[in-house]
Amino acid sequence: MEKNAFSSPAVTAQNAKHVSVLLEEVLDALAPREGGRYLDGTLGLAGHSSALMERAGGKAFLCGLDRDPQALERAAERLAPYGENCRLFSTEYASFEGALDALNWPTIDGALLDIGVSSLQLDVTDRGFSLHGDAPLDMRMDMGSFRHEGREPWMENARSVVNMADVNTLRQIIEAYGEDPQAARIARAIVEARQEAPIETTSRLADIVWHAYPAKWRAQARNHPATRTFQAIRMVVNDELGQLERFLDAILPRLAVGGRLAIITFHSLEDRIVKQRFRDWSTDCLCPPHLPRCVCNHHAEVKLLTRKPIVPSKDELAFNPRSGSAKLRVVEKLPPHA
Repeated sequence: MEKNAFSSPAVTAQNAKHVSVLLEEVLDALAPREGGRYLDGTLGLAGHSSALMERAGGKAFLCGLDRDPQALERAAERLAPYGENCRLFSTEYASFEGALDALNWPTIDGALLDIGVSSLQLDVTDRGFSLHGDAPLDMRMDMGSFRHEGREPWMENARSVVNMADVNTLRQIIEAYGEDPQAARIARAIVEARQEAPIETTSRLADIVWHAYPAKWRAQARNHPATRTFQAIRMVVNDELGQLERFLDAILPRLAVGGRLAIITFHSLEDRIVKQRFRDWSTDCLCPPHLPRCVCNHHAEVKLLTRKPIVPSKDELAFNPRSGSAKLRVVEKLPPHA
């Protein structure tokens, strides 16, 4: 068997470290102030939120959400110095309204989404996200039971995806969410391998994809050939695009006038969704260009603060190479149209 050259030491939940991407840019965008109410929908290890509280002199109010119990535990420790000013909830960010209602917050002054995967999930081998080590295939961020209404059983976790989805569905997943040009070869290799025995572990899936790649492509790859396949499966298991769409459907009415929404994306599909939604929100008329006059009566609801996305600086890229695909977009809520 050909040696897999992409190996790294195991990381545990206790020693996982996450570098907050575009930290200063996010703080400048949200401009946290004393007495302000802020939502962090993807709390993670609380890197952005702890810096936000510090920037506000510890006198802002934070509602932090995460569906990963390990992340919430670590975040609670980090935010402990701010006491009751920080309230944390175990929930997916698309369900943020329930948390705001529990706090009796009709509106907020700022909201942040960092849709990247934290090191607690990506690097801890026993979570099933990592290419390295030998863990059960899982990839669920909440590590709980299957509870996504209206979704097919094969979407329950990573194991069910690779063992139950048909070859065309696998190809479409890897092609669309992983943007991998070898998607068809990988899908066929997965289906052939599972006919011999179910694919149960991360190492076996990584090995299948490794050997599905042409040798020339493997030699030129900067990352493990299975990186995109793992990303694609993770996005399906956790309904990541659906989460984003539902959040955007609901967030604007809960943003106070002058409040800001900042979203960091790492994937082209996510960035496309955010870019289009921000563009629609910031446009007065959404009618097709061929119409002689406006019939939609739409008026801009936000001011677009980032005509082009903010991306990491060269210094940040050198310090944190994982930030390479990050894009930050920001809008500010406008007063209702008179």
